Amino acid sequence: MSEKRRARVRAPELVGRGWLNTGGEDLDLGLLRGRFVVLDFWTSGCINCLHVLDEMRPLEEKYADALVVVSVHSPKFAHEADADALASAVARNGITHAVLDDPELTTWQAYTARAWPTLVLIDPEGYVIAQYAGEGHVHAIDALLGEVMGEYEARGTLTRGRSPYVAPVPEAGDLRFPATAIRLESGSVLVADAGSGSLVELSLASGTELSLASGTELSLASGTELSLASGTELDGDTVVRRYEGFREPNGLVLLPEHVREAAAYDVVVADTLAHQLVGLRLADGETQVLAGDGRQWMQGDGTTSLSSPWDVAWWRDRVWIAMAGIHQLWTYDPATGDVEVVAGTTNEGLVDGPLAQAWFSQPSRLAPDGDTLWLADPEASALRRIVERDAGLVVETVIGKGLFDFGFVDGPAADALLQHPLGLAALPDGSVAIADTYNGAVRRYDPRTEIVSTLATGLAEPSGLLLDGDVLLVVESAAHRLTRVALGASARATGTSHTTGRPTTEVRGGEVELSIAFTPPPGQHLDERYGPATRLVVTSTPPALIREGEGRGTGLVRRLVLDPAVGDGVLHVAAMAASCDDGDEVGAACHVHQQDWGVPVRLTDDGAARIDLPLGGAS
Repeated sequence: MSEKRRARVRAPELVGRGWLNTGGEDLDLGLLRGRFVVLDFWTSGCINCLHVLDEMRPLEEKYADALVVVSVHSPKFAHEADADALASAVARNGITHAVLDDPELTTWQAYTARAWPTLVLIDPEGYVIAQYAGEGHVHAIDALLGEVMGEYEARGTLTRGRSPYVAPVPEAGDLRFPATAIRLESGSVLVADAGSGSLVELSLASGTELSLASGTELSLASGTELSLASGTELDGDTVVRRYEGFREPNGLVLLPEHVREAAAYDVVVADTLAHQLVGLRLADGETQVLAGDGRQWMQGDGTTSLSSPWDVAWWRDRVWIAMAGIHQLWTYDPATGDVEVVAGTTNEGLVDGPLAQAWFSQPSRLAPDGDTLWLADPEASALRRIVERDAGLVVETVIGKGLFDFGFVDGPAADALLQHPLGLAALPDGSVAIADTYNGAVRRYDPRTEIVSTLATGLAEPSGLLLDGDVLLVVESAAHRLTRVALGASARATGTSHTTGRPTTEVRGGEVELSIAFTPPPGQHLDERYGPATRLVVTSTPPALIREGEGRGTGLVRRLVLDPAVGDGVLHVAAMAASCDDGDEVGAACHVHQQDWGVPVRLTDDGAARIDLPLGGAS
């Protein structure tokens, strides 16, 4: 790296509410001076952020004594700003480096981050030398470190040392961040225990009395009966069997009997972190990979690889897959082994219509009910459904306003608000129960009246629901337990509404240039032998905000014309760039860099005429 390139901006100090994984010590850049530092700006509900956490592990191991990774948690949702919720998220995701709690987005704004995730590389002398938005950039950081590390070592400014990470004390228990549960024909319940990487079969006693940790509050109607069944022995509730060998199972479906007999497995498991569907035979615990080669899907992979499958459901004679990592729905046919993309464009957002044109926001739970497939879309805090209309199957939004609007409001569905829901259950009367995860509540939507109500509050990140007679079995993920809530229970929503707090960009009305900055990593280039290596999609909320320039194109620079009569809005920008190793020889490795942004804009007379967004590259 030349001296000219190294004339960098001094890295701002790390400021927040506190630190996790440091044994109680507060860190600052002075303590980290002499080593490279990667700041990983993330938020706990963002699937792309979770991908990056996993991508970073080999890099941390490779440069263990020269590189310090700090996850800066800058929350999108109100619940994510809670200190206890962050501690649970750090434990849930097995983060083994220091974490800065940044609830006010102080450090986020100091580094001008615009997207979750954002990666910033700081050199041993305390200067920012690269910034990347989105996932798929770890190989670029690796290449840059390989290019510059020797220079800093030669000058004596690279001081190798140990990581400041201090492992927390692990908690004991039979369940560890359970995600969902299904009922087996034997009468027992099979739990996808995401945190332990296993499936736990439980025999649940139906009359167990409520037993909660001291200090836990549940808000229920007076007289409502509630009972708890945990993985530990409690009045006859026992662990029957544990099926191990998974990485992070989040979804389960028991196949119909005739399908099970032909397939020689009983349950399909969405093993999220392994990016695979796995078939489980209950009789002997044998497993087989049904779909996914273990690699995370990238553009051009077809259906060979998967990307964080979060849930599975049997509907229309297929296994439907909530492909959270790329905002799509896929299907798997047990009879043929065929995997198909059936809905979604891979763009993140809240767009209804025919399946192929719909946009999803991290689809994470499916609940079939006859001709309707209910869908939880957590990043848009939305309840959606797939139904047959005159034009065929279409996606419709029932509750939800967009990626950055959420809250805890009952009433007409058009006005109701959720906060990052992760669980659903179709109820006998045609309504649907919703595990409103970040509100710690169970909600109910009645399609006949189009009214949203609340059954229970005070739950610890409910993420799964199972209808069990006249009660709901609620998977309380952050409490590591299962809880029963009566269908007749009622509680009150707080009535609060929120909009994600992000800095607004002031731009002028009329012509504005949008520029996505991308530089291929060292030793790579944009390979356009087989077509354009970049892609840019731009839309807006409201749609009328963009007069000209909306839509899909191949260049990373776009002329937009914004309508000043429309006023404030949000630009939705999705960019992709593919880089390949230099040389163009057969077998050269290629990588995809991609990110979606939601950029709030305010139109003013003296606003900027240009919007710059960093996709990736050295400074």
